[in-house]
Formats: sequence, structure tokens, C-alpha cells
Amino acid sequence: MRLVIKRLVFFVSLFLVWELAVRLFQIPAVLLPAPTDVFRALGEMIADGTLFRDLGASFMRLLVGLAIALLIGLLLGILLAKSKTADETLGSLILALQSIPSIVWLPLAIMWFGLNEKSVIFIIVLGAAIVMTINVRTGIQNVSPIYLKAAQTMGASGPDLFFRVMLPASVPYFVTGTRLAWAFGWRALMAGELLSTGPGLGYTLKYASDFGRMDMVLGIMIVIGIIGVTVDLLLFQRFEQQVRVKWGLEPSS
Repeated sequence: MRLVIKRLVFFVSLFLVWELAVRLFQIPAVLLPAPTDVFRALGEMIADGTLFRDLGASFMRLLVGLAIALLIGLLLGILLAKSKTADETLGSLILALQSIPSIVWLPLAIMWFGLNEKSVIFIIVLGAAIVMTINVRTGIQNVSPIYLKAAQTMGASGPDLFFRVMLPASVPYFVTGTRLAWAFGWRALMAGELLSTGPGLGYTLKYASDFGRMDMVLGIMIVIGIIGVTVDLLLFQRFEQQVRVKWGLEPSS
């Protein structure tokens, strides 16, 4: 509760300083609108249903892209962990792709898929699958040798050893990978929706920017940040902590 109050005081103070700076220095709204103007624009978007329509469209794309990315990341991660040849060849490519921002893929997405939903989902998959792959690979490769030796002593080997020991022991890494995949996928979604021609937070952001509505631009940016932090704190971070406690990686509170 104390942490919530501390954060609330911080952000209220931040918005007050922002408001005072804009009013005091008479900064033009086209450069930096005041928080009151930003929240007024958000109120307009809520009143006419634009915000909820955009959120629904964005989350639908994100869920599809994230599901595909998690599946690809899981399969690729297992392949890299179990095959030294694949790890030394395909693994190096995946590490190289990790350093490429999602927005760089926009021109290729346009050429390959056109300005449609497939392009947006393609960007999300690229943003999320790579980080999931790396975490799955790391989790399987870092299984404690003690677990493996104990299982082998009891007669486990081959697929039985993999599915009953290595995979369960790697679950904390899988959960961390899913959490990071969500974060990377959410950011990639905003980049990908710059290509979209329909509802979505990224599309509305571009529309507002084209018409000089900086109050709406900043309002959408605030919404994007709030959603990202809220989902991470209330869903993924809590679930990750519960898994780590259950696996004995953290003391129970």
C-alpha cells in the first residue's frame, strides 16, 4: 500500500510540474500540450468509443501474434537446446535478429503482405518469438546436472528424461520468456499498427500525428504505457514470482 501511495504522489507531482511548465513558459500545444488538454482528449476518445474500439482491435492482433510467437519460440528453443549443430548455426542467426528493432521490418512486411492484418501480426511474431526462443533454450541448457543424474539413477533416459525432468525444471525460464515476449510483442504491435488501415492504438496515434493533435498523441502514449505496466505487474510479474517460489528459486513471502 505504501508503494502505491509513493507512486501516486510521484505521478501527480510529475503532472503538476508538467502543467505548470506549459502554462508558465507558454509552450504551444502543437509542441507540448498541457496534461489537462491531454486528459480532455482522452475523455473525448472514451466518450465516442474510439478508445475502446482501438483497444479491442489492438488486443485481438496481439493475442493472435503472441500465440504464434510463443509456439514458434517454444519449438525453436527446444531445437537449439537439444541440437548443438542447430545452436551453432541457427542460434547465431536468432541472436543477430534479436538486435534488429521490430520497426525495421516494416518495409519488408509491406512488400511481403501489403497493408493488412498479416503485416501487423508478422511484426508482433518477430518481436516476441525471438526472446521466447532464447529463454527456452537457456532454461533447458541450464537444468541442474544434479536433477539429471538423480533421474538417470532412477532409470530415466531419452524422451522420458526430457519430458519429466528437463522441461519441468525449465518452466521458470518459460514463464520469464512469456513475460518478455508480451513486452516485446506489445511494443512491436504499436510499430506494426502504423501500417494498419483500421482501428487500433497505433493507427489512431498516426492519424492524430498527421492532423497535429498532439494532445491525442500524448494521451494514446499514456494509455500504451499504463496498459504495458499494468499487465506486467498484475499478471506476468505475479505469475512469474509464484512459479519461482513454487520451484524453490525464491523464498515464500
